[in-house]
Amino acid sequence: MRYISFIIILSLIFAVIPVRALSSDNDELDTLWETYGLNLGIFISDLNTSFRVGSGIGLDVDAEKLLGLDSTNSVFRIGGLWRFSDNKRHRLDFSWFAFHRSGSKSITQDIQIEKRDGNTIIIPADTDVDSFFDIDIYQGAYSYSFLQDDRIDLAAIFGIYVMPIDFGIKASGFVSEEGQQDFIAPLPTVGLRLDIALAPKWFLRSGTQVFYLEYEQYKGSLLTFYGAIEYKPWKHIGFGLGLDSFKIRAEADGEDYPLIDFRGNIEFDYFGVQFYTRLFF
Repeated sequence: MRYISFIIILSLIFAVIPVRALSSDNDELDTLWETYGLNLGIFISDLNTSFRVGSGIGLDVDAEKLLGLDSTNSVFRIGGLWRFSDNKRHRLDFSWFAFHRSGSKSITQDIQIEKRDGNTIIIPADTDVDSFFDIDIYQGAYSYSFLQDDRIDLAAIFGIYVMPIDFGIKASGFVSEEGQQDFIAPLPTVGLRLDIALAPKWFLRSGTQVFYLEYEQYKGSLLTFYGAIEYKPWKHIGFGLGLDSFKIRAEADGEDYPLIDFRGNIEFDYFGVQFYTRLFF
């Protein structure tokens, strides 16, 4: 539901605001697209995580409800861009942020875990369990602006997400560090980016990227949306408020996909608000 609401909000913004901006003949818009940009901000998000260790029918563990991991998180976020051609149609982007969470809880149902040697263990209900789930999200992208003028910059994106993920479960007095797994998920993406100059100091930023792959014993998908309103009161400094939505699904059973040594599945998504300062040149 929250993804549908997000899409509806963006659709209304695109339908109403651009028309008003593009029809304002009396406004002189500051439309020079920056050559360099740096975003520094705080991201406040609602998180949902589930995973299963092993390739069997084992239980998909809801990390927030069953293991007590925080469902909201506030993290630092950084991103940058560089337009490296004279006509400013070619652009490189990079961003990074991370969620590192841990929890302790007496579980309310049995948890089944398949170990690397193929043996299965069951952590019974009412056991005290310590858990953690760490994910760093690195994103790099190249984009080409096939439509660019003094008010609109519409570009095709070719990107890659690299996400080191480390998670595990430790049951007190029952099993030590069982179920700990980690892998790096390199996911190539394609998408669109749309920047609109609404007024001399106001901009609308938005974009979406997707990924899907099935390869032998690996299957993964990714879907992300973002939208932000940005105000630039000074020559090289601006401020932004945005919404960001992200969803990843990954399932693997072996080492047939590069940089993955993992058996099981992971589902992770977030929806949040970002407040940021933008430096641009």
